Amino acid sequence: MVQKAKILLVDDRPENLLALEAILSALDQTLVRASSGEEALKALLTDDFAVILLDVQMPGMDGFETAAHIKRRERTRDIPIIFLTAINHGPHHTFRGYAAGAVDYISKPFDPWVLRAKVSVFVELYMKNCQLREQASLLRLQLEGGGKGAAGGSKEPSGGILAELSARLAAVEEQAEALSKQLDDDSADAAAVATAAHLERKLTGLRRALDALEPGTGGPASLPSQN
Repeated sequence: MVQKAKILLVDDRPENLLALEAILSALDQTLVRASSGEEALKALLTDDFAVILLDVQMPGMDGFETAAHIKRRERTRDIPIIFLTAINHGPHHTFRGYAAGAVDYISKPFDPWVLRAKVSVFVELYMKNCQLREQASLLRLQLEGGGKGAAGGSKEPSGGILAELSARLAAVEEQAEALSKQLDDDSADAAAVATAAHLERKLTGLRRALDALEPGTGGPASLPSQN
C-alpha cells in the first residue's frame, strides 16, 4: 500500500482551512491543519510534508516569519511553500514572499483548479523522491550484505534481488520521465522543474550503481547522495 503524502495547511481562519480542504480533497492525500505559525512549526517537528500552503496575514507570527523559521531548519528547508494572501500589496509584497523562500505566491480568491494542479505537482515529486530513497536503501543493504558474505561463499549479490531492484527502479524512472514531460508541457514553476531535474540526476546515479552490480560489469559502485 502506497503511503499518502502530507500537505500542511496554515491559516488562522477556520473557513479558509475548510475551503482548502474542499479543494485539495480530490488529491486523496493527508491534509494537516495549523491555525497559526507556531502550530505549523510544531507539526513540522514530527511529520514530513510534501508541500505547505501558508497564509501571509496571520496574527502574531505571520506567514513571512513562519517561512523564515521553516527555511532555517535543516529538516524542513527544502519543503516547497506556496503563499496565499487575500491582499495584493503589489510587486514589493510579492518579492518579499519569494525572498522568504516561497515557490509560488497566490492571491485570493484563487482558481481552485490551478491551486490543485500546482499542489499535485509537488505531491508527485515528493512521492517519487520517497520511492527513490526506498530503492537506494534496498540497494545499500544489498551492497553491504553482498560485501560481507559467508565464509567461502559467493560475495556476488543475488540475481533475483538485483532483478527486482532493477524493475522497481525502472518503474520510478518511467514515472519521473513522464512527470518531467508534463512539467515541460505545462510551463510549470521553475522550482518544480528544478526539483524534477534533481530527482532525475539521483535516479541516474542509482541506476549506475545498480548496473555496476550486474555480472561482468565490475565491482560495486558508490551510491548517490539522497539529500
